[in-house]
Amino acid sequence: MASLVYFTSLRTGHDNSLLTKIKRLAQAAGLEKIVRKQGLTALKVHFGERGNTAFIRPLLIRPVVDALLEAGARPFITDSGTLYPGSRGNAVDHLNTAILNGFAYPVIGAPLIIADGIDGRDEAAVQVNLKHFKEVFIGSSIVRADSLVSLAHFKLHEASGFGGAIKNVGMGTASRKGKMAQHSEVAPEIIYEKCIGCGVCLEQCAHDAIVLVERPLDMPASSASVTMVMKIDQELCAGCARCIHACPQGALTIDWEKGLPKFMEKMVEYTAGALKGKEKRSLFINFLTQISPACDCYPFADAPIVGDIGITASVDPVAIDQACADLVNSQPHLESSCLKGIEKPCADKIRAVYPHIAWERQLIYASELGIGSREYELVEV
Repeated sequence: MASLVYFTSLRTGHDNSLLTKIKRLAQAAGLEKIVRKQGLTALKVHFGERGNTAFIRPLLIRPVVDALLEAGARPFITDSGTLYPGSRGNAVDHLNTAILNGFAYPVIGAPLIIADGIDGRDEAAVQVNLKHFKEVFIGSSIVRADSLVSLAHFKLHEASGFGGAIKNVGMGTASRKGKMAQHSEVAPEIIYEKCIGCGVCLEQCAHDAIVLVERPLDMPASSASVTMVMKIDQELCAGCARCIHACPQGALTIDWEKGLPKFMEKMVEYTAGALKGKEKRSLFINFLTQISPACDCYPFADAPIVGDIGITASVDPVAIDQACADLVNSQPHLESSCLKGIEKPCADKIRAVYPHIAWERQLIYASELGIGSREYELVEV
């Protein structure tokens, strides 16, 4: 059976502002039905890395907060800490970054709470008994909340193809231990012919898993002048893939066929864990704006690959992500983006950027687990 995915464009007028449309969209999708009177409602957002500019603007989240307050809920804005180095690795830095990025109480209208605590260890074990995990580790603030509203910036992602509702919930609510468990088999491989020993990867590794060592004379290299190359300690590597995207030489890769499908399945199982007990008390809103080619976790945002499309909402996380992927792929690509010069027409923008990622796997597996349906009906609000 097809799930309903509500959609609103970005067209506005004097008596129909975007803020009004967002509130109406959330209400049409069933926001009032998923909350309890005086119940704690977690609004899972991405606060954005310091320097990033693609995350959802706080001003656009305020209408959802207002709608929740009108419905009698007690909302709080939340996200969990990161594995990689940056400005969101602990609750103090994370909250400072959130406020710097505009998520202050006078703007957002609700308090900020880091879901997995001050150091990523405030977690709850949730039994799932699935293929990869018997239990998953979710930030305790998410587990203890009565309801969940996911507000995701739909964009591309270097490990899952795209990030939408499933990733925002599955990866975004996991504690530090949970994130490491999901990334554990996405360890990078070194292409020594490209490594020049520049050390950029070392700066990105939060786990001291990469060091520079003297290059053996019989090791292939880009030139005879290369004396140092990287070495990865597989025991220390968390598989966060940060170094892969950072390497200016393209000297790091992963086993695309083996690692990423399993990574996506693990992420989906964490989505199932985060939604356990909230299957009828969750709502998902995806913003199809500034659709960047990489995650909001980077301290920058590259030019969008397609023009702004609109905003979607649904109680089905699978249907909304499928609809958003279809909407993105139906748009003409922007010549000002990283897709400049590709063959036209480009039917799959996600694969055009990440040709080795079978991004559909996260949707297929989530559907197999009964989290939602890939069949949807788009309803314009």
